[in-house]
Amino acid sequence: MSPISVALIVIVVLLFIVLITAAVRVVQEYERGVMFRLGRLVGTRGPGIIFMIPYVERMQKIDLRIVTMDVPSQEAITKDNVTVKVNAVVYFRVIDPQAAVVKALDFMKATSLISQTTLRSVLGQSDLDELLSHREKLNQRLQQIIDEQTNPWGVKVSVVEIKDVELPQTMQRAMAAQAEAEREKRAKVIHAEGEYMAAEKITEAGKIIATEPATLHLRYLQTLTQIATEKTNVVVFPLPIDILRAFMPHRSSTEKPQRRPPEEEME
Repeated sequence: MSPISVALIVIVVLLFIVLITAAVRVVQEYERGVMFRLGRLVGTRGPGIIFMIPYVERMQKIDLRIVTMDVPSQEAITKDNVTVKVNAVVYFRVIDPQAAVVKALDFMKATSLISQTTLRSVLGQSDLDELLSHREKLNQRLQQIIDEQTNPWGVKVSVVEIKDVELPQTMQRAMAAQAEAEREKRAKVIHAEGEYMAAEKITEAGKIIATEPATLHLRYLQTLTQIATEKTNVVVFPLPIDILRAFMPHRSSTEKPQRRPPEEEME
């Protein structure tokens, strides 16, 4: 075999390898291949091995998995004129590979920009209290608006979550003072309710003692027992008034006290 024939065989083999390499593509399970033939869209293929006509057909792969995208911190003014900085995270995936390739030059960048503008717009229509306490409603509103904007591109936004809310220092101090005042208010209310309940119980106890004199004596003995346990130098024995009345002289209501003569008073 002449050297020229060997060279031709080598060239043919190399061309065959190049053609096979250009004609065969492998598409993963989570991917789809958007096919173009001479610049014209002809459909979507995959997953598996894809055979193409070399230099006639072209394929662009699109990942169908969920993409997690961070929305950079956005500065906005709320409805009640408070300046805040908020960042978020967006979860989306491609549901129409053909639309993602044909209708958007870069659907990732487009989704990111529409998320930023929508976040600023929604924050401008919301109060600070709504942003802090009703974040789930804001997340749902953001998801609906962004999904409507990206739907023509074949992108489905499933979840939007607001992560961090950065407030000015003056607003943080004001909110801390408000929270402290609220806690003091609850403490005073609880203390007043306790005093009211204690007063009710004391009133009921007084009524019981008034109807049952023996209860007062039992309470007296209990007080003496408590005093005996204390190590003090001075002990005061409380005596009921009923016991002291037995030692007091009886005086009729008609008796009037005798007045001393003026001479004796002068002396």
